[in-house]
Amino acid sequence: MAYSNAYAPSAPELPESFVEQQLDGENRYHYAYQYQPTQQFSSSSVMFPPETHPDIVKSFESADRDRSGFLDESELRQALSFSGYEGISDRTIRFLMFIYKNPGDSLRLGPKEYVELWNCLAQWRSIFDRYDRDRSGKMNSTALRDAFFHLDYMLPTSVLQLMISQFDDGTGKNVELCFDSFLECGMIVKGLTEKFKEKDPGYTSYATLSYDVFMSMIIPFIVSYD
Repeated sequence: MAYSNAYAPSAPELPESFVEQQLDGENRYHYAYQYQPTQQFSSSSVMFPPETHPDIVKSFESADRDRSGFLDESELRQALSFSGYEGISDRTIRFLMFIYKNPGDSLRLGPKEYVELWNCLAQWRSIFDRYDRDRSGKMNSTALRDAFFHLDYMLPTSVLQLMISQFDDGTGKNVELCFDSFLECGMIVKGLTEKFKEKDPGYTSYATLSYDVFMSMIIPFIVSYD
């Protein structure tokens, strides 16, 4: 896979926690915020970053049924539905929670993480809408290729076909991706590319990886939401 030095100028940013960590002298990868002990408070709105749009705060607080200041999986699904993101699969919800959750914590999101996720979704939605040219709510393989090319991901045809095949329902029809599937593909491609770039600082499209590092890079994207 090729990418340029002006890499992915329009791609939504991954959370700050998408960093390389050093554990026991080996390269390990995980999503990590500086852990903060769970706090109880009467209103989660005081925990949102400054200038957060009121609709984001409202969707979070409406879904936070136990007033814990955090959203679990079912609450996140409800919060996103309040924001117009209905029909996101359990698989994608769990994947997003894995990426944005606090370290050392169960799968749940606080206000700061929710804002980052919400903004990320809005950017991916904008990209999807740009390449859903017939406004069908679906994206075919050509549109997916063009969307990734726009983000400076020049994926080989074989990789695109492999990715598309994961959403084949077995009916023999041409596979088309809804926003949910496009989001999953986009987050995986961006996440894995970011990890590869850490090992290819010269942007040569080649890297030498140990088995441990390779598995540490790949496994989170395979098992995090199963």
